[in-house]
Amino acid sequence: MPIAGTKVAQKVDSLYSFLLVISVISCVLVIGGLIYFALKYRRKTADDKTAYISHNNTLEFLWSFIPFVLFIVVFAWGWLIYRDMRSFPDDALEIHVLGKKWNWDYQYKSGKRTTAELTVPVGVPVKLIMTSQDVIHSFFIPSFRIKQDVVPGRYTALWFEAEKQGRYQIFCTEYCGDQHSAMLGTLNVVSLEEYETWLGDNPYKGLSLAEVGQKVFSQKCTVCHNVNDQRKVGPGFAGLYQKQRQFADGSQAVADENYIRDSILMPQKQVVEGYPPNGMISFQGQLAENELLGLIEYIKTLK
Repeated sequence: MPIAGTKVAQKVDSLYSFLLVISVISCVLVIGGLIYFALKYRRKTADDKTAYISHNNTLEFLWSFIPFVLFIVVFAWGWLIYRDMRSFPDDALEIHVLGKKWNWDYQYKSGKRTTAELTVPVGVPVKLIMTSQDVIHSFFIPSFRIKQDVVPGRYTALWFEAEKQGRYQIFCTEYCGDQHSAMLGTLNVVSLEEYETWLGDNPYKGLSLAEVGQKVFSQKCTVCHNVNDQRKVGPGFAGLYQKQRQFADGSQAVADENYIRDSILMPQKQVVEGYPPNGMISFQGQLAENELLGLIEYIKTLK
């Protein structure tokens, strides 16, 4: 396998090695025992009769209990690794990823955008917030042993903390069309100093995502929404992010990135209790992806 570039990758490799070892031992015991008993108890003459063999409680217990214990160990080990993979650090560097036929686009909070090559600092936890422009893709970094489906119309996420500087291959592992095999990318892991220098060298001279969102808000949202928590036509946005929302149908949800995205693009999907079902128009097709991402980031900053 490729070199393990994160602590999680090393843990995955350790579990894989354990599974390989116990599989080899099990194979030797089962196949070796089969051959041994076939030779030892083979029929030697035409007059041989099969001996009466009763069961053995100890053996029956052991060949049931030992595999059970191994299964529990593998399950617990795998669950601990999965928990580490899905527990996002609070201080992670967030980068937005857009999958599309047949390339990866990356949006940094400084406003910088790149295509095909993702640059991150070594030793810093990085959270990728991902969506697709067209069909389902799957973001895979073999050296980090992480993979996550990238779905149109919603956000998915994964995180990693690279331990070694270098260049790592990125693949799409979900068939997405006739150029699927060409949907490649590169992860460039550099020192923190190199990353800050690279990030500051922004050819777009653009705004940060939150500043983009603030501009979009002032142009499209102020008629119906406040930047404080006071209701206008719609709710105020201050403190909205991560707030529990109660819907007209009795269901509930936390106002995360997916909820905010759906509320902008498909406002009738989840109508908050106390608001009219057709109180907001859909902005589907009216916002570019970076405008949508910026608006979400701006709402997240309002406290």
